[in-house]
Amino acid sequence: MTTSLLQAVLDGTIAPADAIAQLPSETSAFDCSPAAQQQQLEHLRECYPQLQAFCAETLGWSAVNLETLWRLWLPLAEQIADLRRERDRPIIQGFLGGQGTGKTTLTQILSCLLKQWGYGVAILSIDDIYKTYGDRQQLQQVDPRLRWRGPPGTHDIATGIQVLQQVRSGSADPVLMPRFDKSLHGGMGDRIAPEPISNIDILLFEGWFVGMRPLDAAQFDTAPWPISSEDDRAFALDCNHRLQDYLPLWDLLDALVVLHPGDYRLSKQWRQEAEQKMKQQGRSGMSDAEIVVFVEYFWRALHPELFLTPLLKTADLVIEVQPDHMPGQVEKPGAAIAD
Repeated sequence: MTTSLLQAVLDGTIAPADAIAQLPSETSAFDCSPAAQQQQLEHLRECYPQLQAFCAETLGWSAVNLETLWRLWLPLAEQIADLRRERDRPIIQGFLGGQGTGKTTLTQILSCLLKQWGYGVAILSIDDIYKTYGDRQQLQQVDPRLRWRGPPGTHDIATGIQVLQQVRSGSADPVLMPRFDKSLHGGMGDRIAPEPISNIDILLFEGWFVGMRPLDAAQFDTAPWPISSEDDRAFALDCNHRLQDYLPLWDLLDALVVLHPGDYRLSKQWRQEAEQKMKQQGRSGMSDAEIVVFVEYFWRALHPELFLTPLLKTADLVIEVQPDHMPGQVEKPGAAIAD
């Protein structure tokens, strides 16, 4: 019903005020008051054409899911804009999501919406602050377990802190946003020239463990599979210890959104789907056996059952991600992280 009603508003066959009376009342993490819905309908009509064009050109979508736009993208964008006005300075909005949860797509859509409302928006992935190829080669000599980029210890944290501090300060100078090309050095990747971005009001900072905090070492005494051997446990403890170095970076976040699959093991299925899609496009991809090794490596580093679970109670927003990648329930368990 919601989709047909929203389409009628876009077509001009029903007035927004009449639509509000027919919209289903539901419990939501967002403001569902008539005034909020009125504003959201106005934003819907203003933003839909450009968002539709963006999704077609950038994401290759034939259509925008109106239900998701109404239930999640618009109210979340409005919430981020409200936080920017409340803080009266540039803000850093964090996004935590594992493989296949859609964090990159979400930040792209939010950026499109917020830019239409006049905000200067930049996107930064934790991947963008990887150490250089040369530095990671040296790192592997010290610790061969860090054979893949991604776990704690493979990032240039100082650069990340510098960038986030510069954004929050509202510097008049362009911010040199780090960028990383994963295709370089046979897929090992390397840093490339930074992208200068001016007048940033909102930085959307996303990554697979953004906001995760170190745990008490005792929690690893009975760690979940695949942390099964003493070597696995030692690797997990070392990654846990390295998370301490990331806390100054997390402390610069103004808020954190967690994209949470009901079952973390879905990331293996989603990775397989992504690799199959790449192969269909004529690109190289990992075999199913290689995917198992790859995904389980990251579970050994920062196991979702251990590190993600606490954030479900403290994050500003938790978005359930269903097996088909669509958003499910949205909850608002915590308060803003930083002032």
